[in-house]
Amino acid sequence: MAKMTKSQMLSALAEKTGLSKKDVANFMDSLTEMAYKEVKGAGEFVVPGIGKLVKVHRKARMGRNPATGQEIQIPAKTVVKFRVSKSAKDAVL
Repeated sequence: MAKMTKSQMLSALAEKTGLSKKDVANFMDSLTEMAYKEVKGAGEFVVPGIGKLVKVHRKARMGRNPATGQEIQIPAKTVVKFRVSKSAKDAVL
């Protein structure tokens, strides 16, 4: 089975909720915008039943250039990770 595209997801949600595709698209865009803003400010955004986006600080570390094998220093940086909720894991697995 192929992955669901954004358009297919919007159509399926519109069909299930009885809302128009435009309303569903506006809701999804608003949710995404809110998630980005919350993670940037508070460091975390929870989607109940699915999981949460978390801002994590990664320490500097040594790595290896796969092309040359030369060791390189990888600088510290902040990344965003998604942590799947237990209920989502149980439902899928």
